[in-house]
Amino acid sequence: MEVRKVFTCVLFCVFLCAGAAQESIPESVLNCCEGDVLFLLDSSGSVASYEFFRMVDFMSDLLLPFSLGPDEVRVGLLQVGTEPHLEFGFDAYRSQQGLQAAIKRSKQLKGDTNTVDALLMARNQVLKQGVPGGARPDLPRVLVWLTDGVDPGAVQEPMARLREEGVAVLVVSTGHGNYQVLRNVVSPPVEDHLYFVDIDDINIITEDLRNAIIEIIRAERLQVKAVTTTSALLNWRPVLAGTGHYDIQFGPIRSGGTGGGGGSGTSPGTGLEPFQKMTRPGDASSAQLTDLRPDTTYRVTLTPKANQQSLNSLSATFTTQPEVTTPQPEVQSLSTVTVSDSTSNSVRVSWGPLLSHLIQSYQVEYSALPTGRLQIVTVNNRQNFTVLTNLQPDTQYLVTVSARHFSGKEKAMSVKACTQEVLPALSDLQLTTVGDESVQLRWRGNADGLRGYWVTWERDYSQRSTLYLPPNLLSTTLNHVPRSSRVCVSPVYRTARGEGICCTA
Repeated sequence: MEVRKVFTCVLFCVFLCAGAAQESIPESVLNCCEGDVLFLLDSSGSVASYEFFRMVDFMSDLLLPFSLGPDEVRVGLLQVGTEPHLEFGFDAYRSQQGLQAAIKRSKQLKGDTNTVDALLMARNQVLKQGVPGGARPDLPRVLVWLTDGVDPGAVQEPMARLREEGVAVLVVSTGHGNYQVLRNVVSPPVEDHLYFVDIDDINIITEDLRNAIIEIIRAERLQVKAVTTTSALLNWRPVLAGTGHYDIQFGPIRSGGTGGGGGSGTSPGTGLEPFQKMTRPGDASSAQLTDLRPDTTYRVTLTPKANQQSLNSLSATFTTQPEVTTPQPEVQSLSTVTVSDSTSNSVRVSWGPLLSHLIQSYQVEYSALPTGRLQIVTVNNRQNFTVLTNLQPDTQYLVTVSARHFSGKEKAMSVKACTQEVLPALSDLQLTTVGDESVQLRWRGNADGLRGYWVTWERDYSQRSTLYLPPNLLSTTLNHVPRSSRVCVSPVYRTARGEGICCTA
């Protein structure tokens, strides 16, 4: 245990000495949003002091650009320990100066990882709408869970209830275990709301996570995008949690009139010509409006309906693009390149569309970044994939696919591909009794890419204990180990844990 304390202190001192330049506040974030964001911070004993302070600094940098106040963004912090502790609620701070000082004052709780009780407090008090100190009605709510991923507990059901009540759940894990559990608790899309990152590299996700939060709490409720001469894409923030449906009405705005007849219907007194109707399910967040007129101004109204009741309608106005006569574009000979089935030494590269009547052959060039040797594979015009082999483990490659036309033209697209890290298993584990309820552990591990060792054992017959050790240690002594207890040692690598060995004391 003493080794662990010294290791933690050394890392913490290195972190303090390193420092970091304060990022400038993006102007696009200021006054952009309106909503309540609650951080659920793992403050238990499984989180090292160094990791806790890195999480606190990460949270501070993440929130710095936001404008705070009763009509903008409000922030709360709930710590997870043996008993949940509300560090501060949504009404506590209306300025960045006060919020930043409060975050820096946060002290680690230690103790057990009792995430379930913390979620109950979040649901019944902090994130509950319409109660003193709770979230504001009719505004988006976000729960950001910062965890080391160790023993999250039975969190699926309380997280599901939060999502059903309209709370968006995002997760950042500094460990690489319990992926399926964490994947099941986040709100879709998973790729934008679930992050696995090493604690030393946590700052690299700051901008992506901030943008994900902004997308949820952005003040504009209804947005019209990708407007063409005859179509437009309607996007909105989901408010029905998968239940009910959305009614959509849209039509051109005319100069005067008080109504009319024909078409799908009219809206008296709104200045709309005959409008169209469509319905989208409760889990939808977009709709494609088609068959529009060029160079015409439209008004669209979205009405959420749940349990036969209509919620507040949202409206937007947009103008389609004018019609322009242009030559017909040639067929795209190469429009998509994707990477899949990645292993430690191979990846599958696919492309499309497959146009053998236009394409003579495909050429795939690849090299390890940043300065690896360039390699080339030629593929016939009737095949739309190839498997690149003999690659280096845990390496990023630049892959370029070129379509060579019979006419002599060439079209190329590039993507990045990553091979998986090799995770060697622990090769040996020996237990030796050195006293009453004390056991000495010795093991052998592979030093390549090793970040440390994770030791778990049963203590006091009912409590499960864990210990993280640096990679240079190949032995340790555990005290208070009951007879017939299971003791396990697993190697820890950059992206995940390797296969460990368990023995009975």
